[in-house]
Amino acid sequence: MALHLLSFGYSLSIYARDPSGALQLQFKGASLINSPQDLAKINDIVFTIIGGPPDVCSIILSPQGVLAGLNLSSVIVDMTSSHPALAREIFKSACEKDCWSVDAPVLGADVGAREGRLAILAGGDNGVIKWLSPLFKIMGKHTYVGEARCSQSWKIKVLEGIRRGSTGNMIMKLFGEKMIERDFRPRGFTEYLVKDLESEEGRAVLLPGASLCKQLFCGMIANGDEKLGLQVLVTIIESRCEHG
Repeated sequence: MALHLLSFGYSLSIYARDPSGALQLQFKGASLINSPQDLAKINDIVFTIIGGPPDVCSIILSPQGVLAGLNLSSVIVDMTSSHPALAREIFKSACEKDCWSVDAPVLGADVGAREGRLAILAGGDNGVIKWLSPLFKIMGKHTYVGEARCSQSWKIKVLEGIRRGSTGNMIMKLFGEKMIERDFRPRGFTEYLVKDLESEEGRAVLLPGASLCKQLFCGMIANGDEKLGLQVLVTIIESRCEHG
């Protein structure tokens, strides 16, 4: 994702918890910064995409985090699959500093990121998201899903994406052929998707489809397939059909 931004001529500063993982970006012209706070001080827009809610809290909300260094009217865009309540907290904290926050989790896994074909679910101020749209278009195709925190729930529901066809077609293009070809090499790990589904637990809205998906993906993990691609799901469905 960062390489795509660099290839379009944008100036890029980066923070990496493991600096060795940022060598390629540095070689392409990115500047390595020592902390999230220092990174935010010198940029108008900060993108984050990290492991999960605990990492988001550490990188964004800690005393040395992004929000601590964010300048007036700057924007933080969190593309991590996280929790709606955490997205609301970040949005509130950003507003208190007269800044903006957009939650924008993605669909498309590693291959979508590499090829600039991510489906991006963006929640927050619509005007800010329109302003960010040239950057989103470099990484994939974005869909506005409503106010802050909505996108984290919509990553599970993906109602708007399915209705419009963009998200649904992308997922089928990425994984449908792989299922047919029995190519189970990972392009997105099952264990990560289970984490996304668990982020919805405890909410008042009942999502039976999400519960079924979690059950199926947990079956994959029980079979030792957590490091294989999401398309391995077809084997669980086949097994259930064979055994009634």
